[in-house]
This record gives sequence, structure tokens and C-alpha cells, in this order.
Amino acid sequence: MKKTSYLFVFLFLLSLPQIIFSQEKKPKVVLVLSGGGAKGIAHIPLLQKLDSLHIVPDLIVGNSMGSIIGGLYAMGYSGDSIEKITKDIYWDKLLGGGQSLRAVSAEEKREFQRYLVGIGVKDGKLNSIGSLLNDQNLREYLSELTFPVYNVKDFDSLPIPFRAMATDLVEGKEVILSKGSLSYAMRASMSLPAIFKPMPYGKTVLVDGGVLNNFPTDVAKQMGADIIIGSDVGGGMEPVDKLNNLMTILMQTSMFPSNIKNPANRDLCTILVDHLPNLRFSTADFANSNEIYKDGKIATDQNLPALIALSEKLKGFQQRTHKLPDMPNEFVLDTIVYKKISPENMPLVVGRANLKTHVKYTTKDLIAGINRAMGTNLFDEITYSYFIKDGDKLGITLFGFERAKNQLNTSIHYDTYRGVGIIFNYTGRNVLADASRLLLTVDIAEQPKARINYQKNFGQHREWWWMSEAYGALLRQEIYINGKASDNILYNTFEVNNEVNRNLNSLKSYVGFGLNYSYTNLKPKYDREYNPNYLSINNYSFNNIEFNFHYSYNDMDKVFFATDGTIIKSNIARSLLTDLDASLYDPDFKRISGSTNGYTKLGLTYEKRLPLKKKITGIIGFDSYFIFQDKLKNDDLPFSGLGYAAKYFIGGIIPSSGSNRFSFAGLHEDELNVTQYMGLKLGSQINLIGKIYLTPHFNLASVGFENFNDYIKHAFNPKGNWDDNLDTSLVISGGAAISYQSILGPIHFDTSWINNIDKVRLFFSVGLSLNP
Repeated sequence: MKKTSYLFVFLFLLSLPQIIFSQEKKPKVVLVLSGGGAKGIAHIPLLQKLDSLHIVPDLIVGNSMGSIIGGLYAMGYSGDSIEKITKDIYWDKLLGGGQSLRAVSAEEKREFQRYLVGIGVKDGKLNSIGSLLNDQNLREYLSELTFPVYNVKDFDSLPIPFRAMATDLVEGKEVILSKGSLSYAMRASMSLPAIFKPMPYGKTVLVDGGVLNNFPTDVAKQMGADIIIGSDVGGGMEPVDKLNNLMTILMQTSMFPSNIKNPANRDLCTILVDHLPNLRFSTADFANSNEIYKDGKIATDQNLPALIALSEKLKGFQQRTHKLPDMPNEFVLDTIVYKKISPENMPLVVGRANLKTHVKYTTKDLIAGINRAMGTNLFDEITYSYFIKDGDKLGITLFGFERAKNQLNTSIHYDTYRGVGIIFNYTGRNVLADASRLLLTVDIAEQPKARINYQKNFGQHREWWWMSEAYGALLRQEIYINGKASDNILYNTFEVNNEVNRNLNSLKSYVGFGLNYSYTNLKPKYDREYNPNYLSINNYSFNNIEFNFHYSYNDMDKVFFATDGTIIKSNIARSLLTDLDASLYDPDFKRISGSTNGYTKLGLTYEKRLPLKKKITGIIGFDSYFIFQDKLKNDDLPFSGLGYAAKYFIGGIIPSSGSNRFSFAGLHEDELNVTQYMGLKLGSQINLIGKIYLTPHFNLASVGFENFNDYIKHAFNPKGNWDDNLDTSLVISGGAAISYQSILGPIHFDTSWINNIDKVRLFFSVGLSLNP
């Protein structure tokens, strides 16, 4: 009996420390992640180490990039999964790419990113809130990542409670975000002034929390933290050698109060993971995220003994379960609500988004629908949020932030062929009718141009669209006819084009028919006695009407310097009017008047861009365009000799729109005028560094000046000289362009050799000119 008692006492004394310890309150462990842009990637190794040591924080407080990393971790993503997410991200597209050309409606691609500056006119006032980076892709991606907790509106209900820091821009005070949409809170926390747009929040707007408190350990302390694990990638002022780009300078400028506060906040850490001594890259270096991740391992490993000790200390306590909530891949929407979308735009948005209730969707399906709506170019952004209806039914609200109904745009341009000019554009949405667009554009230049365009969408899903356009230009051409050259020919043109089209895919392709009228007047700039090297034509006028069927496909990823995608254009056109009036200096042929023989045009364009390596894109293109002339009647004038204005124009570096014009490096713009054309383009686009590109290119073409039957006999064995404009000829050019994507638009410098005249020609351009 005594032995049993002694044994009981012994076991009691042995277990006493554990009993006492189990009654001890678990220390509150708070993880604090600072902001720092790209440097925030360095937080991830710490998360992975916490996972391996089974340390689960009781609260996470994050700011800016730290709120992105911390928010994902709080909702249940592991450190390893967050590492994979950041490795798979195409950062340029996510942060700076804005809207991809692929996400623009087929009927809007032509006008996308055409202007340098755009200002909205609303209620008689100019308004524009600008930012360096468009965040549509970022917001959509955050919404996709946070979908597993779409129904969590209180951040204390996440697997790990979470707080995101922001700054009230109106009152200049800290805001601790603890409720609402997680993706919205994460995005608001990183709204760095002038880099990203501020985020609306009640009666105020929010910007980056780092403006006032980039490393908010004091907030963690106020919330009862016993142990603070702080990971700091901001750490105060950047040294002078890292202030070498605009984003870093803006970050430093906007965060003075926070940087001053930083030393005291670092002192509050129980475990300070100080990445500053080891980071080799700056705030904007997202392209080096893999290297930043490696840098983050150094400070984490240096703190490994302290982390192991903490892990041992917490073993006796029950910790939170850290995992993503179970969520099906597909969901069904019971309700779809559209807000802040005007009645005139509503049918187009609903039709293009094409989201329906009681249909299964994935998050990618939902984002694709929003992108289709964004592709209308009616919105600066479209956001969405989920809500629960009647306890278990899922609804979604789409919020549209419409662009001003009236917009003023401008851009400047210069090129070797056309000289300098400034473009002014007015774009009016729904001015003349619902789901319509009116463009008034003038190019005040050495060779002026103007364009009026009206477009209206119709049909149940607004996939049909009607377009009417008038275009005029006063140009000066260099042309070759019958071996004679002149660079002082005035080429004045006026065109009216009407089309009815139907989108086969609202973001890629359409098919349609049209009626095109054009008037062309050609005459020498100088009198013959002062410039004997011009053509014998005194005056040439051509009135032309064509009816056409056409198909267009475009899924290029960018307007400029595209790295992936395909363009296909095909058309068949029939002449309805070919009236000619011309006068010559030849005394035997003073005046020519009448109609040429009619014709049928058939054409196909194909261009493919394919990524070969990370910074190298392969380019291949093919053009095949033919004119089949009717037999000459007794009173017909020969189209081959006199139908100059209705033939194909070849030449130039900058792509010209229109089915009759084709770029060809080495030739001046519109320098070569032909009836038959087959061309091959080969090249590569090499991204040397940043926004600088090198594009070696080779162009080959077989051209004809007569009817198709005569051309096809010699098309693959041409013997003529193209500058004679007589016999089927081979045109060859080779060269390279160095380009830069500047704030003014693309800058190109091209040097190309061209055969027959055996010259190397230089070309320089800035921006884009107005083309029909």
C-alpha cells in the first residue's frame, strides 16, 4: 500500500511541470511582413521555415507586398505553394502590362493604345486620375487566388487571422483592414501613390500602408502580441546607388514618414529577420524574383536557432490548423448584379460578358467573361465580389468604372517618309446612339490626314457591328513607273468605307462585307520646266467603288513588340466603278477620260509570332494578293496601265492599315505600285534589355504589273527589275531595326538594303501616324 502511494506521489511530482505548463496561456505569436515591392519575395523562405518547424502564427499583419504574401499564407496557402505561385507569375503582364491586346474586342483592336495622352470630359470638366501601372490583371489574379475564402468577410475567420495596412489619403491616417474582401484589402494595401490607382473605401480612398507604416510591428503589439516574428525587406531609405529607376524613387519619396518610424518598429521584434544586408535588388526588380527568393534564405537561416527554440517552446500548446478551405473547382451563380454601369452600356456589357445564372463556371471562366466586357474599351476597370444569398446560394456583383463618355486624346509622331505631326482625337461613346462610338481624328502634319469613324454594335449579344468611315490625306509620294522616278508627286485621296461585320469570337475574329468608295488625285508638285524628272502626267483622277467580303483574325498579345499570336486577313473584292480622268503633257494625248476594265481582287495575309526563348520571338509572315482583270471592251481603258489608285501599294516600315497597303522594309512607304504581289517575311525580335529590341529581318517578294495570267507564268522565276514597273520582278531586302518602347510610343531606327537600286536606306520614326 505504501509502495503504491509512493509511486502515485512520484508520478504526480513528475507530471507537475507539464500540468503547470498546460495551464499557462499560449503566447500570442504574430508574424509581421513589411512592404517592399519585388523585395517582398524574400519573405517566402521564412514562411517555408515556419511550415517545416510547425510554427503557426496566431495573427499575420502585412503591408503592401507583405500583405499579398501574408494574405495568401493567412488563407491557408503553404510557403511552398506561394513560392510556386510567384515563380509562375509573368510579372510584366501582371503589374505593368495593363490590358492585353488579346482581351480587346475585335472591333476595338484598331484603336487600342493609339494615343499618348487621354483625358476624359465629364460634366464640362476635364478629369483624369493617372497611374504608371494598370492593375486590372493584378486584381483579377488576386480574386482568383482568394476564391477559396470568397465567403469569409471577417479576417479573424481565416485559418490565420489577418490584418492589411493601408493609408487614408483624405485624412492622412493609418487604416487597419480587418473585414470585407480579402483580395480588395490586399490590393488596397499596395496602392503606392502614382504607381497604382487609389482604392475607394467608404467616403475616402486608400493608398499603400507603407506611406505611414511599412513595418507595422507596433500594430501587432497593440493587438496583444507576445512574440513578434518580423520580416523586413523595406528597412528605411534606399542608398543612392539604388535610386536608379522611377519606381524606386517614387517609393522612397512617398514613404518618408514610414522610413523614419522603421527603427523603433524593428526594436519591437522578438525575432527580426532582417533582409536588408543581403538583398541585391530593388523595389521594381520583379524580373529577378528568383534571385530575391534566394537572398531571402540568408536572413531566414541566420535566425534558424531562434526559430527552432520558438518551435520547441510552442510544442506543448495546441496550434491552429493551417490549410486552404475545401472548395469545389466549379460553382453555379444564382444571381448576377451589375452596378455603376450606365443603361446605354448595359446591353453591350451583359452581351459580351455572357455570364448566366444556373450555369457551372470556374474562376477562369468568370475572369474571361469580365475580360470580354473590358474589351469593349468602355471601362477603366471592372471589379467583382461574391455574396451569399438565402444562406447557401452564390451571387456575384460586377462593378463597372466607366471611362468618360467624351474623351480627348493626343499623340505626336515623326518618321523619315512623312515628317512630323501631332494627332488630336475626340472619342465619343453613346453620343449618337446606344452601344456606339464616334471618332474625329486629325493629323496636323507636313502631310496632313483626317478621319471620321462611326461604329455601332447591335444584335442580342452585340456581336454585330456596323462601321462607316471617311478618310482624307494630302500626301507626297515617291513612285516608279516605267523606269521613271519622282519624289515630288502630290497624292491626295478621299475614301468612304461602310462595313457590316459579325464577331465570330468577340476577342479574336470577325467576318463581314463592305462597300468602299475612293477618290484619288495625282499630280506633280512642281511645273515640268522646274522638275523634268517627274512623270508625264499633268493631272490624274480616279473614282473607284469596290464591294468586298472579308475575314479578320487577331490574337496577338501586344500592339507593339508582340511576342505571341497570329494575324490572318483575307478578302475578296469586286469593282463596281472605275472612272478615270487624266491629262498628259504629251501633245498627242492631251486628255484621257472613261472607265477602265473591271476587276476582282483576292487576298490573304498571315503573320505568326512565336516565342523561341524567353527574350527571343520568331516572326514569319506571308502575303498573297492578286487582281484578276476583266477582258478589255472596246471603250475600256487598260486597268494595268491606268488603274494606279486601285492597285496594291508596297513599302514602308510602319504597318499601314487597309487591304491595299503592305509594309516592306527597304522601300519607301507606298513606293511600289503593283497588280500582283506574293511576299514572304522572316525575322526575329530580340529583347536586348528592358524595353530595347533588336529585330533582324529578311523580305522577299514576287511582284507583277500586268494581268494575273502573265504574272503567274513568271511568278516563281521573275526576270524584271521592280523599279522599271514593267516585267514580273523579284524584290529583296535585308536589314535590322533597333527599337525602344518609349513613353512617346515606339521608336524605330532601321537600316535595310534593297535590290535593283542596290542601296542601303535608313529609316527613323517615333510614335504612330494616323492611317486609314
